[in-house]
Amino acid sequence: MSLQNNINQQISESILIQQLVQDELGELIEFAAQQIVNALLADKKILTCGNAAAVSNAQYFTAAMINRYQRERPSLPAISLVNDVQMLTSIASAQHYDEVFAKQLRALGQAADVLLIYNVEGSELNLVKLINAAHEKQVTVILLIGDNETALAGILNEADICISVPSQSAQRVQEAHLLITHCLCDLIDSQLFGNQLV
Repeated sequence: MSLQNNINQQISESILIQQLVQDELGELIEFAAQQIVNALLADKKILTCGNAAAVSNAQYFTAAMINRYQRERPSLPAISLVNDVQMLTSIASAQHYDEVFAKQLRALGQAADVLLIYNVEGSELNLVKLINAAHEKQVTVILLIGDNETALAGILNEADICISVPSQSAQRVQEAHLLITHCLCDLIDSQLFGNQLV
């Protein structure tokens, strides 16, 4: 296979998955955005996290909430649980890495907050413990995963939302999660601040 064929294959696969996201997940994305908007209107906050490559999408969403997405507008309350390296290593060394997110959520999460989790590859115990901690604190969970992940979806409760990208490729799932993040940011801004870009 030539290098150009490699490029074409990567792009074609990405387009296919993004088309499937449009066809199959639009209503779930809208519902997730509405849950976030409802929380923000109730003076609640959004917490985000992810493991490995998924960290970048969690940080990106948080930055878009606090700074801006496509327009200048008031900052929205969002906290990334992956940003504080000292916090993460302190918890991991004193307790166990499985607690790095759950312990933060127990301290920062409040009832009716929303927890947005990005997971690109298989189940991690730190995310299982995080979801359990969210349920203890009555925090709504929005879980973004791919078809290669089933365990985390299985511990969600009926108030939570699972957006599962129809792919087992970590790369395609991460790309789709970024597209879904853009959709969420646009829907949040348009509902809170109107459709007109400034």
